[in-house]
Amino acid sequence: MNTASNDNSLLLTGQQLTFRVEEGITLIRDVTVDINEGELIGLIGPNGAGKSTLLRVLSGIETPSDGCVSMTVSGSLKLVSALAVRERAQKLSYLVQGAKAHWPIEVEQMIALGRLPFQKWWQPASDQDQEKVIRAMRLTETLSYRKRLVTSLSGGEQALVMMARVLAGEPEIIFADEPVSTLDPYHQLHVMELLREHAREAKSAVVVLHDLSLAARFCDRIYLMNEGELFCEGSPERVLNQQNMACVYGVDSRISFVGQRLSISPVARLRDHQQGR
Repeated sequence: MNTASNDNSLLLTGQQLTFRVEEGITLIRDVTVDINEGELIGLIGPNGAGKSTLLRVLSGIETPSDGCVSMTVSGSLKLVSALAVRERAQKLSYLVQGAKAHWPIEVEQMIALGRLPFQKWWQPASDQDQEKVIRAMRLTETLSYRKRLVTSLSGGEQALVMMARVLAGEPEIIFADEPVSTLDPYHQLHVMELLREHAREAKSAVVVLHDLSLAARFCDRIYLMNEGELFCEGSPERVLNQQNMACVYGVDSRISFVGQRLSISPVARLRDHQQGR
């Protein structure tokens, strides 16, 4: 069971966030999220619940229609939208769903792009930059193919390279949209371990997940989304219960504990769920 300290400092907060794409279409509505130092936070919910939209708004990629996103900088809250582009890139990193390369560069060069926010345009990469790139490759187990072209790698291998690029930048907060969806079980656990360890370094990570077992095992807190709104928030034990799974996902679930570890397994669809939506 994961437990985040109540004394953790607030890193970022999104207050009463609403995002509309056009008149009459609202993707998220009046959602408030706090991201604290030391936490791995999960965003879960069925397809179309608003998870990815919320992640983009929190990371500053999208501007909310209503509400605001603020980050703690030098001890005080500042609007993320007011931060300089370089400062934002140094502090926040976004890993897009299904991230992959579309141009043939070497793996090491791709990962080194994570250091660009810390470099002046006229300066070459420093020894410190190179050390951080090597560290990221070791963490993600991509060092063995550092000289291969990224486009020659499998989808799963490319996903690890993109994770390494994010880690090379050592951001305060990593926003990751379904980072394990293309990975085998070994690498799914590996990536979740990397995100958890990143958070433990007085930082944080926010991850969109469909795998509820991974959410239960690794996340300190979970935000359960449904139809663009926040359904509930709290520890895995509070959020991942049979009632919530039935109401939001429309499934009957088997929930148990193995030691202190929560285990959740959807076992059957509730036939009347779709009709009642």
